[in-house]
Formats: sequence, C-alpha cells, structure tokens
Amino acid sequence: QVQLVESGGGLVQPGGSLRLSCAASGSGFSINAMGWYRQAPGKQRELVARITSGVSTNYAESVKGRFTISRDNAKNTVYLQMNSLKPEDTAVYYCNADLIGPVTGWALRSYWGQGTQVTVSS
Repeated sequence: QVQLVESGGGLVQPGGSLRLSCAASGSGFSINAMGWYRQAPGKQRELVARITSGVSTNYAESVKGRFTISRDNAKNTVYLQMNSLKPEDTAVYYCNADLIGPVTGWALRSYWGQGTQVTVSS
C-alpha cells in the first residue's frame, strides 16, 4: 500500500522559515512528478511547486524566489524549503506524487498526503 507522509508544518512568525518533507512509503512503484499544493480556508487548493523526475521545477508566482522544491530519489522524498514566509502563506499544505508500477496496475496514478498545517502569524 502506498502512503505519502508529510512532516514539518507548524507556527512561524512572518519572515521566518519552515521546511516540509514528504516521504512515499510502500513498494512496487516508481515516482514521476512530485509536488506541493496548499489550501487556505475558503479557497481552492492551488499548486505551490512541482518537480519532475528529471528535476525540472515550476512554482506559483506568489512563492517564486522564496520557496524551493527538491527531491531525494533514493529516499522517495520531496522537500519544500519555505523562506520569508508571509501571513498569506497560511494554509494546509498537501504533498502529491504521480506513481506508476505494479501497485498501480501500470497506470499513472496520483496520490495525496494527509496535509500539514502551516500558520504564519506574529
């Protein structure tokens, strides 16, 4: 069974930093793209950053220059380094991964983590 387990959320003051981690557990798959999305109260879930298996990245305009996404393929883990945090970054952050392999019936399937709360407040 495949699971995405996130960690690293919390409360931070404006201008502070946090690092989110998301590890994919299980077996019988390879990971294609991985990414982070967020959802603030009353708003739709939005893309924050995404990284392909070839380590090409893309970011939401609102986080460019402040957030950095990276991955460790040996650990099946994706990271999101968040610097210069603003109150408008407050949201639940969700990890996403596109997997393929015997466990998915050889179809590309998208998996989600349970979400981790990030609160930016003084």
